[in-house]
Amino acid sequence: MPRIKKIPMRQCVACRELKEKRDMLRIVKNADGKVFLDFSYKAAGRGAYICDKPECIARLKKGRILDRVFECRIDDGIYSAIEEEYLGRKG
Repeated sequence: MPRIKKIPMRQCVACRELKEKRDMLRIVKNADGKVFLDFSYKAAGRGAYICDKPECIARLKKGRILDRVFECRIDDGIYSAIEEEYLGRKG
């Protein structure tokens, strides 16, 4: 019998839904306190995942959810980069 590969699931920090890891964007805060988008899904540090729903992106920015997740002030550039990555627009 062939072995079925388990698909890793992650929870969106905005809508709290479980989705496939590869369908989400990972944001990382490393040991130096630098926050960045992780397209490799392998960077060391605390990770948070956001899904591609426009309402989740809006909720993330409006509620400054990453500030709470990483327990520090996150630069607006990170929120803009997420918005640009998913929605294709700046700011």
